[in-house]
Amino acid sequence: MNMNEIERALRELRLSGIADTLNTRLMQAQSAQQPFLETFAAMLQDELDRRRSRLTERRFKHSQLDERLSLADFDWRFNPKLPRQACFELHTLKFIAEGTNALIIGKPGTGKSHCAKAVAYQATLQGYDVRYVEADTEFARYGLSSQAEQAKLLRGYIEPALLVLDDLFLARRISEAGAELLQTIVHQRYKQRRSLIVTSNRVVQDWGKYLGDATMGTTILDRLMHRAAMLEFEGKSYRLKEAAARIALTPVTA
Repeated sequence: MNMNEIERALRELRLSGIADTLNTRLMQAQSAQQPFLETFAAMLQDELDRRRSRLTERRFKHSQLDERLSLADFDWRFNPKLPRQACFELHTLKFIAEGTNALIIGKPGTGKSHCAKAVAYQATLQGYDVRYVEADTEFARYGLSSQAEQAKLLRGYIEPALLVLDDLFLARRISEAGAELLQTIVHQRYKQRRSLIVTSNRVVQDWGKYLGDATMGTTILDRLMHRAAMLEFEGKSYRLKEAAARIALTPVTA
């Protein structure tokens, strides 16, 4: 086989990681008089690295996360009373292995979504199937879908190892269909010991009011909080801080 034939064979065998670095590895081996096994091991590692990278990218795309966030990016000094230790404990992902939940409750702009997204992204990197949704928007979408589409959407909410419901009750009230969907999601994931992260600006005592059904609110919270960590985010808004900084940098025109 010549080089062109070898490269075609590698791609036919779906060994694109080896194919893409083949010439470089051969030059490296020749210049260093590298043993065959050492060269072959390096080529296999190239293939493994390529496959892992592609798999990680697929998991990220499937998660529907819109950002690759990290807790290392977070400005903990701005609100020093935030539950930093609890956030990093979530970041270990032990709660997913244990099938427990996390409720992140607090004022707008204090970093609840950042924490939830950072944990979710870490989960995709560690091989977990993750789904992120903006809760109120997704519930509205579900209510407008056909019965067949609703069945498909529901599977997408139930099956992942981790589901993030971000900004629950952002618009205060959700529709009757949305309330029933939330109850189904929480009930099914509770039975199957699959983890939820829920973020909300609303204190849990008011959830029954926003659902329009106090009994339903109690039922949801009973299952959601039975095996859960509660993180309270208080303090000043990062978004208002950033907006003020932008305004300060905007030149004044006559």
